[in-house]
Amino acid sequence: QEQLVESGGGLVQAGDALKLSCTASGSTLSTYTMGWFRQAPGKEREFVAAISWRGDSAYYADSVKGRFTITRVNADITVYLQMNSLKPEDTAVYYCAADRWLPPSTVATMWDGMDYWGKGTLVTVSS
Repeated sequence: QEQLVESGGGLVQAGDALKLSCTASGSTLSTYTMGWFRQAPGKEREFVAAISWRGDSAYYADSVKGRFTITRVNADITVYLQMNSLKPEDTAVYYCAADRWLPPSTVATMWDGMDYWGKGTLVTVSS
């Protein structure tokens, strides 16, 4: 069973930057589309960003476009989320997920059935 483990969350101030990592346990996930999602307290989970398995295509939610960057290193089977200019409304548990077939743009709207999910890492942005 493949596993995804997120790390890098923490408490930061508004305007700060933070970089999240998601490492996969199985090498086959290097050929999967990877995505980041978040769930704020009392809200539903939402899409943040996704990247193709080659790393040549990425897609972002409008709320993070221009501030967040998703990248991946397939040799390490790790996907990153660089978050700049953080805002209090970015406070959430951040999850990564993997899917064998969905392209990044489709992940934005059809992520419920993604193949694998991590357990999340908490990001808290204070004002």
